[in-house]
This record gives sequence, C-alpha cells and structure tokens, in this order.
Amino acid sequence: MKDITLKIVGKQVFEDAEEDQIEFITEGKLYEKGDSLYLIYEESEFSGMPGCKTSLKVTGNCLRMKRLGTPASLNTAIEFEKGKRYTGLYDTPYGAIEMEVLTNFIERNLDSEGKGTIDIDYNISLKGLAESRSKLNIEVR
Repeated sequence: MKDITLKIVGKQVFEDAEEDQIEFITEGKLYEKGDSLYLIYEESEFSGMPGCKTSLKVTGNCLRMKRLGTPASLNTAIEFEKGKRYTGLYDTPYGAIEMEVLTNFIERNLDSEGKGTIDIDYNISLKGLAESRSKLNIEVR
C-alpha cells in the first residue's frame, strides 16, 4: 500500500451559466489487487462528509466509488462506465434518494505507479430533486 495525494475537482455544468466548482486535496492510500487499482481516502468537513471513507476501484475504464460513513445512513455506491446507466440510492443525513447516473465519458491516464488522472463526464438525476451534468477530475500524485 502506497501513500498518495489526491486532488479532486468536481464541476457542475450549466447550459447558460458558469460552472460551479469544488476542489478537494487529501492524503490517501493506493494499492493494486488483481487487475484493479484502489484509491482510498477519508472525507473531511470541507467535502461535507466528515467521518466517511471513500474507496475508488478502477478497473480498465470503469470506476466504482463506494463511500462508507458514520452514521451508516451515508453509505453510497456509484459506478461510472461510458455509455452505461447506473441506478442506486444516494444516502444523505435526511434519508435515501433514488439516483440515476449516465456516464458520457471516462478516461484513465494512470502510469504503472498509479499516478496520473482520471476524468469523468456524467449526468446525474436525483429523483424528484435535481438533474445536472457534472465533470470529475481525479489527480493522483
């Protein structure tokens, strides 16, 4: 298991307005198991999910995000794979919301050490609340 630094930039894309962006830098761990690469880090106050641990499993051009937290009601999993639709529940402190994610684009540019970037462009729908297009850039250092 290697120590890494992760820089995560999330952008919400609006048709007629500027993008809304959040940037998060944190320490984490990286390890390989089989043909998958795992990136693990602790969420913080800044990310809005203190007490949660996030695991990113990267296999080929597929990324599965799993977030486990305290309270347990914050547990969430999302899978990003180009052209595929993922449905599940997005847990919040106020209850679970039905979620649908459609990945428009995913690109993995990681070297043999696991360093580099992962870019994802996706549409997300939280049933009855919001629909938006988002971009996620994960830089592994």
